[in-house]
Amino acid sequence: MFEEKITDLLHYMRFEKRYATHTIAAYTRDLTQFRHHLATVYNIDDPKVVTHFHVRSWLAAQKNEQKDTARTLNRKLSSVSVLYKYLRKTGHITHDPVRKLHAQRLPERLPTYIKEHEAEHMLEELRFAEGYAGLTERLICELLYATGMRRAELMQLKEKDIEWGLKQVRILGKGNKERLMPVSEALLDTVRYYIQAKRELPEYDTTVLLTLESGKPLYANYVYRVVKKYLAASTTLAKKSPHVLRHSFATHLLNNGANIQAIKDLLGHSSLAATQIYTHNNIDKLKDIHRQNHPRG
Repeated sequence: MFEEKITDLLHYMRFEKRYATHTIAAYTRDLTQFRHHLATVYNIDDPKVVTHFHVRSWLAAQKNEQKDTARTLNRKLSSVSVLYKYLRKTGHITHDPVRKLHAQRLPERLPTYIKEHEAEHMLEELRFAEGYAGLTERLICELLYATGMRRAELMQLKEKDIEWGLKQVRILGKGNKERLMPVSEALLDTVRYYIQAKRELPEYDTTVLLTLESGKPLYANYVYRVVKKYLAASTTLAKKSPHVLRHSFATHLLNNGANIQAIKDLLGHSSLAATQIYTHNNIDKLKDIHRQNHPRG
């Protein structure tokens, strides 16, 4: 019974909410672990009899046996919460065992970003690989930095999402929410040239924008390796991932005077709280300016 309800939720998330593949995979892992714990420890296979005690017991086991971090435990708690909200919505249960539990407090973690001159060095001075592969790698880096989109959003970006006349890109984000991103004419020229080169491949996909030389869509690890390679040639940061370019996009906008509400909308955040982490970096910059220039700094 439990497995059936989890399958129903995953089907709903995949085909109705259109969640990203890696998001579905994370929910699958978390909920499968939860179901296994209930079955082996308590011999429970009915969502209706689960209490907050059972959920807390599972989280404690994950912490003690799997050494899960607070961030991972919060994600797993969120997965169970989503399951029970779905079951309540569909009328299968009337209670929610997660409501009595609270997420663990996380240490404050400021976003990692590259400096503006490092971004310029990467996109203007580095030599990208030759041929179609190099064009793909360049466009990956340019789009991630110019739009701040997530890796999953980049991978599912379609040719029809480029609105040439309006100079904007339509991005499909989390929860199937769309947002419009203004882009420069220079970036559009790069996209035009890329599409033209893609049409010269023996096989190509006219649906998704970015593809491999084989004509197949990009995959997550490929995008990660591309970004890591060019960030490694541009910065000494320890972290070198697609999300670093997203953080850089937001931080550079804020440092150049953009409104925090506008940045929230451009990033596709559902609440302002998620965007406000970038103000910490801005405050640090203001402190430096004050310390260097104020008579009593």
